[in-house]
Amino acid sequence: MASDFSASEKVGFDWKRYMFITLGVLLFILVYYTPSWPDAIDPQGEHFALSREGKGALAVFALAGTWWVFEVVPIGITSLAIGVLQAVFLIRPAKAAFNDFMDPSVMFIFASIMIGLVFTKTGLTKRLAYKMLVVVGEKTSMIYLGCFLVTAALTHIMAHTAVAATIFPLLLTINKLYSDDNEPTKFGKGLFMGMAYVAGAGSIVTLLGAARGAVAIGFFNDIVGRNISFFELSYYMFPVGWLMVLLLWGFFMIFFKPEKKTLPGLREKARQLSSAMGPVTRKEIIAVVIVFSCILTMALHSVVPILKPINKTGIILISTILFFITGIMDIDDLEEIPWNIILLFAGAMSIGFCLWETGAARWLAVNWLVMFKEAHWFIFVLSIAFFVMIMTNFIMNVAAIAISLPVALVIAPYLAVAPEVILFGSLVTAGMPFLLLVGAAPNAIAYNSRQFTTGEFFMYGVPASIILMIVVGFAALILWPLMGMPVTL
Repeated sequence: MASDFSASEKVGFDWKRYMFITLGVLLFILVYYTPSWPDAIDPQGEHFALSREGKGALAVFALAGTWWVFEVVPIGITSLAIGVLQAVFLIRPAKAAFNDFMDPSVMFIFASIMIGLVFTKTGLTKRLAYKMLVVVGEKTSMIYLGCFLVTAALTHIMAHTAVAATIFPLLLTINKLYSDDNEPTKFGKGLFMGMAYVAGAGSIVTLLGAARGAVAIGFFNDIVGRNISFFELSYYMFPVGWLMVLLLWGFFMIFFKPEKKTLPGLREKARQLSSAMGPVTRKEIIAVVIVFSCILTMALHSVVPILKPINKTGIILISTILFFITGIMDIDDLEEIPWNIILLFAGAMSIGFCLWETGAARWLAVNWLVMFKEAHWFIFVLSIAFFVMIMTNFIMNVAAIAISLPVALVIAPYLAVAPEVILFGSLVTAGMPFLLLVGAAPNAIAYNSRQFTTGEFFMYGVPASIILMIVVGFAALILWPLMGMPVTL
């Protein structure tokens, strides 16, 4: 019996998992304990030293990235390790490292997820899913397209995090009609990963889709002295965002072509299920009123002076409080919250602030961009877009913009590059982190479907990111100049 137990132990030992756990630890040790690294020097001769704390931030960054990609432990636990390593190795004070776990952005994600749970509990999700299926029909390719179009369109008027949380339960209902069991399918993978990717593509079109646009325009105004209006941003971003939506539909039809071309009888079944639900209930009406009141308030946030001082997180959290006051949600519903996903973003915020506050992010940005200080203007623009794309997969896209845009705008005049093309190129890639779950909240929300692994998300994110860079190149070289944007001085 002892030998049988020993044999089962050997069979159950996951060598691959422990290999990547060890790799993450070794990368941390290698980066943290190596001698001091050279300063980064910008074109004006300013030195940016990498402090011990900055090197520690890069070490944590390396470990977390490895563990997240290969999912060696639950993604939320990797996030906890980020805070612990900062505190234990004195990279940042524990209070600073763990305060980030309750950052307003994390609470925004919490509130967005609560909206999704309410839509599911009240039945609104099923009602909307059945109505959509009646419209798009029985072809799985059209179901893909319908879901992607709705997701992208909604991100023009509300934050992509809230859109993802709202659409997610609707997709669960559609996927359930495709496959009765919860086993991953190509259709399921394409549906949920596609939602995450398309939410990013749609969110670049207006300032309402995410905070990154307003932050970038603020930096641009301070450095260049020219303001970009809401409509100017949308004018240049609309064709790029929707081109990416359509390309992503084609991408998922190729890489995740559904096992079934059509679902015979689905339209009629959707009609029957919709009819069986009966009239709209009181709780559904209350939920819709609460949610859309919050969405409308957030949409008016940037144009109504009295609302500007109020943080959007405070506005959206009002919806959570009202759900409990009105009795739509109760204490038991708190058990349904995917805390693993919330912890994931808490850790992402912590490592992002760590890289920012220790100067490690600025050191990386300067070292990367000065390599292209004598390059052709087109290569320089792509290099900035590429840097932002990579960084926004690991840290907040707002932070990625904040560390790269000022450096790029300083270098740009030396290469006779117009600042507008740098701003818009950076904003395009900042909105579409296709490699890691921590890059954007929709990525993590989609992961909660359990239809794909972090490794699959990364693997298919590579060709999707290549497509994104090609689109940025096309926009900078051909599209935006035709639309009237200056690209060179």
